[in-house]
Amino acid sequence: MRAALALLLLVAAAQALHRGKPYVREKVCQEYKMLGKENFRTLTIIANSRKYSNGTFEEIGHLVQEMVSLAETCCADGADPSCYDAGSTALSVRSCGADSPFPAHPGTAECCTHEGLERKLCLAALRHPPQPLPRYLQPSDKELCQAFRRDPREFADRFLYEYSSSYSQAPLPVLLGSTRTFLSMVSTCCISPAPTACFLKEKLARKTLSLLTLTSNRICSRFSAYGKDKVSFSSLASLAQKIPTASFEDLLPLAEDAAEVSSQCCDSLAEDCMQKKLLEHTAKVCSALSARDGRFADCCKGKNLLENHFCILAMPPAPAPELPDAAGPTNKELCGKEGALHATRFLFELARRHTSLPDAVLAKLHDSSGKLRGECCSSKDPSACWDSKRQRIEAELLPFLEKADQLCGQYNKLPFLEFKKRLRETLPQAEPEASPARLEQLLEQRVSFASACCLPDAPPLLCASKV
Repeated sequence: MRAALALLLLVAAAQALHRGKPYVREKVCQEYKMLGKENFRTLTIIANSRKYSNGTFEEIGHLVQEMVSLAETCCADGADPSCYDAGSTALSVRSCGADSPFPAHPGTAECCTHEGLERKLCLAALRHPPQPLPRYLQPSDKELCQAFRRDPREFADRFLYEYSSSYSQAPLPVLLGSTRTFLSMVSTCCISPAPTACFLKEKLARKTLSLLTLTSNRICSRFSAYGKDKVSFSSLASLAQKIPTASFEDLLPLAEDAAEVSSQCCDSLAEDCMQKKLLEHTAKVCSALSARDGRFADCCKGKNLLENHFCILAMPPAPAPELPDAAGPTNKELCGKEGALHATRFLFELARRHTSLPDAVLAKLHDSSGKLRGECCSSKDPSACWDSKRQRIEAELLPFLEKADQLCGQYNKLPFLEFKKRLRETLPQAEPEASPARLEQLLEQRVSFASACCLPDAPPLLCASKV
């Protein structure tokens, strides 16, 4: 574990190799000498696979080779003090070449219009958006050992790349611990006289860390896409749909606490931040909701709080209770000091009445409510503005919410083929003027949306575009 902790000290330097600041060379060389070439190289693979999660293995390999070579050359005893700055400048120039072997990024062209340090800083700030869903599929034990025996170094490099790019939003300490223990498991069990028993034992030992990687990647992907305020609302809406009998006052503190976990730990280099804060949050949720709902009580029975948290995340929405229509906030409340809170309370009421509404639709409502408040509250006649908006909401938005709620409700209840069959039967009634070709197109669009976005762990950026 000391090696993993030491690697954490290096991350700022490893991610700033382009930056050209005077202190970077000293820091890079200090950590390079302390860790040695191989540990330095390992972290560089992980850091750049996370940063450029859409890059190919070969592109990441070229970048890692250049970075390690730069450190190896310029950190040697007697190296010219200007070596590092000159090398990093050459690297930034090569990044801007038409035949650059490094990972492509849409923002590269803009960075390359700058010169010198400004260009290096711009290139260093580039980062690919998170993968919609983790794509790493662990091979069988037999396949792992075959690849490991064929070329241990190639196996380790490719695994570090695939795992780190797949779980690119998991906090770096979590990712380091997970990759380190996995490679240790493979190297131990593939030379064991009883590999099957060895893998079983090691996988059980890694279970909590694997779950933490999966869960934290999901949490931090949402944080990356939404930001703290929207994560708080998303958590509130999710809880409202799972336990719609709970009040706004009961659930808002839990939602804010969930957002605080993301804010504190997604970018933290503290080794145990995510695990510690997540366990504390789960304990609060279980304490507040177990006595009120049997499903929460069942999830909270286990001794492993991380498994309990995962159980709560995966919990499907509850049936919507019979509630009177939600009373919307007044114009005065919406434009008052606590306008955002009043809007959030109303969206909470919508969520608990439409428990199958997907997160992407609720998130879009959250965005729209903020824009509407900005538009109407700054207008010459806020009341007239709000009145016109309310008419459109009643005429267009509420029917749309009913349709989205019904679509995801059916998807969550029915087997996939039955869901598709029923949708095919009901679409002609909903769209009587559509041609057969148009009906088939609508069917595929709605099936695609439901299969990706009606689930509790739906990818936020992908589903935002589908809404």
